[in-house]
Amino acid sequence: MNKLLAIIKREYIAKVRTKFFVVMTILGPVLLAIFTVLPAFLFSVKTGGDTRLAIVDQTAGAGLYAPIRNALLNQDHDEDDDNKQSGVTESVRENPQQRMEKAGRSLKGTFRVEEAKLNGRSLEDVKRELNARIGRDELEGYLVIPPDILSNSESKTAYYGRNVGDVITREQIERRLNNAVRRQRLVAEGVKDQDIDALSKSVDIAAYPINEQGQEGAEDSGAGFAMVFIIACLIYITVLLYGQVVLGAVIEEKETRIAEILFSSVRPFTIMFGKLIGVSLMALTQMAIWAIAFGAVALYVVPSMTAQGFEINLPHLPSVFFVYFFLFFALGYFLYATIYVLVGSMVTTTQEGGQMAMPVVFLLMAGLYMSFMVIRAPNSSFAFWVSMIPFFAPITMLVRIVAQTPPFWQIALSLTIGFGSVALLLWLASRIYRIGMLMYGKKATIPEVARWVRQS
Repeated sequence: MNKLLAIIKREYIAKVRTKFFVVMTILGPVLLAIFTVLPAFLFSVKTGGDTRLAIVDQTAGAGLYAPIRNALLNQDHDEDDDNKQSGVTESVRENPQQRMEKAGRSLKGTFRVEEAKLNGRSLEDVKRELNARIGRDELEGYLVIPPDILSNSESKTAYYGRNVGDVITREQIERRLNNAVRRQRLVAEGVKDQDIDALSKSVDIAAYPINEQGQEGAEDSGAGFAMVFIIACLIYITVLLYGQVVLGAVIEEKETRIAEILFSSVRPFTIMFGKLIGVSLMALTQMAIWAIAFGAVALYVVPSMTAQGFEINLPHLPSVFFVYFFLFFALGYFLYATIYVLVGSMVTTTQEGGQMAMPVVFLLMAGLYMSFMVIRAPNSSFAFWVSMIPFFAPITMLVRIVAQTPPFWQIALSLTIGFGSVALLLWLASRIYRIGMLMYGKKATIPEVARWVRQS
């Protein structure tokens, strides 16, 4: 026990005293904030000023130019649509194109609109004139409104522009154009203009969970799903970040041949386990510092935002959820950290270790993607089995607990299988570690590893 504690202390102090630990502890929250906020900020910045558009209205007496112009200059409808689609589950189901469109709606795109009148000219003559203006950088683009757009639902408006690859601007134009045309169609059918907004008002749904005893819970804001996916990403990032630290520590000892000296006085399992615990305590220390920093910022920011009228929905999660979170977080960390120790014992360089650790990354990603399907049917056979597989359970079971808490025996069985797998992996890793740490020159092959495991 004294030797194990000495190894844990050495690993912990050695890692905490490094410049990398100090720098990452300070810059970690800053970098996370930058990579979280900066993309949204860059999306919101539109270089080049207003988008200059011309509108060719072929509807004659319908007079669509004025409604379309007002819609292009008005952002209220975009904000209403964003409010309708602000749920977490909608964000989960969005594909990349839908996310791009949603990003486009969140931008404050501005337009300068003018009418290009036909005045007895043919459409081709007007288009040639407008094309020439685009070439002279007097316009970014123009819309051609077909004459039957109000009566024919299959009719398409044509958009001509210098940069048609700007899908965000195109999406904004399409959305606001649809709002104007839809409104004019209702007016043409006899609906009063002042009644359109009231008739078009969306209907919100308030969701209330019902537990197994038939008891009604508080209104669900969707924040619980946001919380569980934040936790899933936290597990994913933590394993990737600190698993590499474990891998590097094992390979470093092999390259410096310190293991040859240590093995003469300490059992290989004690060294391996002490190294694993030491690095884990370092990771826990760093995350605790980050948690305190984020907590302090939240105590300052949240009351300020609430005072300014921002609505902050906190998840209504039972206290036992945080116990489950700790257990499954520990399960995921030690499971994958042990695999990194095993990989480090089989290779001779950091480059080889990175290549062999790629399947670990794929397993983590698979668990993250499977959780999207688990949300839809948390009590299905698929959800049950993927929450029993220890490589996926730290993420998929937490999703099930938040979505629709399974019976306790399923949670207990998942934890039992998971920690049993950790024990088995530790046993396998110790047998591979004992021989692999003394091997130099080449990485071990699968037959060699199997032979090491069989040796007593």
